[in-house]
Amino acid sequence: MSPQPRGTNRRTVLAAGAAATAAAGAAAAPAAAAEPAAGPAQADRPPATAQRPGRELRALLAEVDPDRIEADVRRLAAFGTRHTLSTQDDPDRGIGAARDWIHRRLRAHAAASGGRMTVDMQSYVQEPANRIPVPTRITNVLATLRGDTDPDRVYVVSGHYDSRASDVMDATSDAPGADDDASGVAVAMELARVLATRRTAATIVLAAVAGEEQGLYGAAHMAEQFRVRGTRVQGMFTNDIVGSSTADDGTRDPRTVRLFAEGVPTAETPGEANTRRSVGGENDSPARQLARFVRDVADNDATGMDVRVVYRRDRYLRGGDHIPFLERRFPAARFTEPAEDYAHQHQDVRVEDGKQYGDLPEFCDFGYIARVARVNLATVWTLAQAPGTPTGVGIVTSALTNDTELVWDRGTEPDLAGYEVVRRETTAAEWTHVEPVGDVTRHTVRASKDNLFFGVRAVNRAGHRSPVAFPLPRS
Repeated sequence: MSPQPRGTNRRTVLAAGAAATAAAGAAAAPAAAAEPAAGPAQADRPPATAQRPGRELRALLAEVDPDRIEADVRRLAAFGTRHTLSTQDDPDRGIGAARDWIHRRLRAHAAASGGRMTVDMQSYVQEPANRIPVPTRITNVLATLRGDTDPDRVYVVSGHYDSRASDVMDATSDAPGADDDASGVAVAMELARVLATRRTAATIVLAAVAGEEQGLYGAAHMAEQFRVRGTRVQGMFTNDIVGSSTADDGTRDPRTVRLFAEGVPTAETPGEANTRRSVGGENDSPARQLARFVRDVADNDATGMDVRVVYRRDRYLRGGDHIPFLERRFPAARFTEPAEDYAHQHQDVRVEDGKQYGDLPEFCDFGYIARVARVNLATVWTLAQAPGTPTGVGIVTSALTNDTELVWDRGTEPDLAGYEVVRRETTAAEWTHVEPVGDVTRHTVRASKDNLFFGVRAVNRAGHRSPVAFPLPRS
């Protein structure tokens, strides 16, 4: 960075940073602009790190089909029940019939990929445990689109295909599970259909998992398999209850989806907790950086959605399939509709005092599910086209100084163009300044690490930016 002009101070440098950021960013990568159009329900300014959707992404999003999504949700609901303990060998009813139908549908989508997308059943026998009274086979159905240049870097999008009635152990009563969670499975299946003919740098896994209602069993098995194999899962999203824009009081919010992202990492060690307390990283976990990335690429006019990030791991005292990934140190977050209607989830199908209960397709908003699918598609496609999240990012602390010296490891992507340093006030929720620094692995900012938060993100030649990596102290 050039020497600081005489007569200025660090406050002046920060105030001038926004203008310099816009000019330098435009020169570095015309494909990404600092100020994308706001989504219909978004009133605040987009973050400085926002990436405007390009022509290719817009064309991809236009392929998402609400009618296909509706057909998938209705077919899943028609299996009667998809309870994890329900029959697995009836061709028309139960979780086994649903499993086999999902597998056939995903294989049909994969047929258009020229062999790049494969579909597998990932099964294991869960021994008796909480909500599992007898040994039970649990099967996840995975469609894997292998990346061309960085296939070992993986992003996961999932929904759970099991369902439940009022009694979580009732494996025989009707439990159509349209919103919870045929909607999320339909999102993953639609992404498989749209992406099957596309090429990406990294690998995308689109999953329908089982055992969620009984205790996140299927997702835990999937995450453990990734951990055991040493898979570099750099982002995971579960779509759980994304089927309706209508709340229990009848109000509608068809342009908002919630994204739950934890602050203090679930798998944080005592030593990491001490570091976090000393540097103030409670709002800068990998999950929070992933959520900021979603806002950057998917909260805009191309998806038609406002992504409302909620600073919690999940809804109050509740949980979902992203948690097993967080427990294994994979960045993960949860998409959920803006306000739930509890008469239409975890309920026996019945009419009571003139009110219809039960998770039926008639209470879903299929246009809304399609918009949620576009949010997921914009996110995972950009992640898989962009460089990976930078590694080894640190702030040098070997000397006391009011400057901030950042270091990081250079990525191995063949189309890597360079890096950007981002910063914000400690009270700001999103990054407010971006400084392109070139293809280097060290950069000094004339501003104090004591007063600001910093991060580093990678940029490739096409202008796609990675999620931000938050630095840790380095001697």
